[in-house]
Amino acid sequence: MPRRGRGIGRMLGDVLLWIAALGGVVCIVLVILAFTAHITLIMFSTGSMSPTIPAGSVAVVQRVPAAEVEVGDVVTVDRAGELPITHRVTSISGGESSAERVITMRGDANAADDPFPYSVTSVRIVLFSVPGIATVIAGMGNPLVLGGLTAAATVLVVWAFWPRSPRRGEAGVT
Repeated sequence: MPRRGRGIGRMLGDVLLWIAALGGVVCIVLVILAFTAHITLIMFSTGSMSPTIPAGSVAVVQRVPAAEVEVGDVVTVDRAGELPITHRVTSISGGESSAERVITMRGDANAADDPFPYSVTSVRIVLFSVPGIATVIAGMGNPLVLGGLTAAATVLVVWAFWPRSPRRGEAGVT
């Protein structure tokens, strides 16, 4: 007997499973990139880089040697005991070693350079930024959100693999 069309619920479940699988593959690729290419995310809570990178944006950054930095690059500098700072490079000079550079930076929204230059051997250069998603990414770390996503994924997987009773007329003849 020919098989009838599948129910809308079953098709919706299949679509959701494919979306979840694709999301899993994307996560795996991003983790591999993070470790092999030294790529991380920076969330912007202030508007010092507006309008280029407004508050609430997320930037994808990659660690590079300071020798590769050029004036005009937007870089993140890690500071001991303080939060990192991400601003545009306004000047570069040599440091105490061949790998070290002394850079001066300024936020695009600021009228003056940062008060002190930064001595660095490596920085994180901004590859690109996406405005307005910092809240979403930060929210993913909320235990309630993580618990809800885990519960939803569990329900979807259990539902997808739950044994189905054969439909009338489809049972095998013995």
